[in-house]
Amino acid sequence: MEPREATGGESPNRQQPPAELCRTLSALDLMLLGVGAIVGAGIFVLTGVAAATAAGPGLSLSFVVAGLACLFAALCYAEFASVVPTAGSAYAYASLSMGEFAGWLTGWNLILAYLLTGGVVAIGWSGYFQELLSGFGLSLPALLGKAPHEGGLLNLPAALIALGLSGVLAVGARESARFNHWIVGVKLVVIGLFLLVAVRHINPQNWHPLLPFGWKGVMTGAALIFFAYVGFDAVSTAAEEAKEPQRDLPLGILGSLVVCTLVYILVGVVLTGIVPYRLLNVKDPVAFALVQVGERVAANFVAVGAIAGITSALLVNMYGQSRVFFAMCRDGLLPGSLGKIHPVSRTPARMILLIGALVAGIAGFLPIEAVAELTNMGALAAFIVVALGALVLRKKRPGLPRPFRVPAMPWSALAAIGSCGYLMTNLSRRTLVWFLVWMGLGALVYLVFLWGRPGRPAHAALTRGDTAFEEAVPHPEGIWFATGVSRTQSTVRDGLLGG
Repeated sequence: MEPREATGGESPNRQQPPAELCRTLSALDLMLLGVGAIVGAGIFVLTGVAAATAAGPGLSLSFVVAGLACLFAALCYAEFASVVPTAGSAYAYASLSMGEFAGWLTGWNLILAYLLTGGVVAIGWSGYFQELLSGFGLSLPALLGKAPHEGGLLNLPAALIALGLSGVLAVGARESARFNHWIVGVKLVVIGLFLLVAVRHINPQNWHPLLPFGWKGVMTGAALIFFAYVGFDAVSTAAEEAKEPQRDLPLGILGSLVVCTLVYILVGVVLTGIVPYRLLNVKDPVAFALVQVGERVAANFVAVGAIAGITSALLVNMYGQSRVFFAMCRDGLLPGSLGKIHPVSRTPARMILLIGALVAGIAGFLPIEAVAELTNMGALAAFIVVALGALVLRKKRPGLPRPFRVPAMPWSALAAIGSCGYLMTNLSRRTLVWFLVWMGLGALVYLVFLWGRPGRPAHAALTRGDTAFEEAVPHPEGIWFATGVSRTQSTVRDGLLGG
């Protein structure tokens, strides 16, 4: 049956497809994007807290546990990214496999996770920046260097870095990737310097006892430092800007995760080997440890590298936020005007600048440290949803072409669900309560403002008018909306595809 010509009574999406993002990113760009997101505040800040309060010298085991949980989830992300190369990441995957309501709740969860992560990372950047200034005998006025809950007026450095990076991202994806390359290079060199300088100061006695808090401490440490892994999923948000997404996205996701896990394990072993773990509960544990063994010059270089690392983590975090929210705008779940593509930079500039302002406000004024665990809870929940979605889609469309297939299914997906769920149980009860409150609010917003709304646009795959992609993607009932194609035609097409 031939599709009808679009008429005035049909969806305008078929007449005027929305502008596309520009495909400029290679596999190397995507891998470095992932490294830029993962290696940041986690390794330079949270390693000390996890070692001192939970894992002890067994910190490297905590990294292994968290890394395995992420690996199983990353495999599911990679399969979805090869099948559905769209900017929405976990939001789009949940919508495709389980329907719009599940997609909305996942997107609502990502709003919380991304914004809070951005705020926490910006605050960490400000702390290292002010510490570096103090090394040169400089300091900011207390009113401009601390948030109100700390006795100041505004954490100005945290707000300015968020606003500045939003400007960089608004310029374009290619330019942002080049900026990220330089920053990732700097922080990897600095981590290498730390390992090279610190290894000769290792005292094996510092590794005894290996597990002072037992295996429970290792698991609690894994839940705490899980924040250090949040970021590899941002690679999947670059799907519509990747040159060859079905090949490059799995490489970028899995490659960045493997590289960063190895780096984390090495840093964990060396860090707990040069100073007693009890001393590491400080905001700059890597630089602090070098000072303790008399390597002050190297410590200053590490401080510079930490600033670079946190900068790239914040950059990629805000990049991922903007692409997920862009996909939600395009699907009608957020105001469409915010997702408008700038004609020159080919980026959702309005959305990027709004995110920059929100992160700046959170980092500049709010006591975000008190709710930082919510970022881990949100990320773990998103990983569980993606793994569950991979299982659902395998069941609904077993014959769907998958350029990358998760090995050992369904066990890999079940392992992702089980390991991430177990790590969630190691977070505080207060964090769980606040997370449930946030998700309940999201469900209420959907039922009041979005349920049954008229004229809902098609999912991104259909609004782009990509015929070949439409034929490859499944069309389960309840996901695809007004597209200019009649329900009869959609049913016929589904029948031909084995739906």
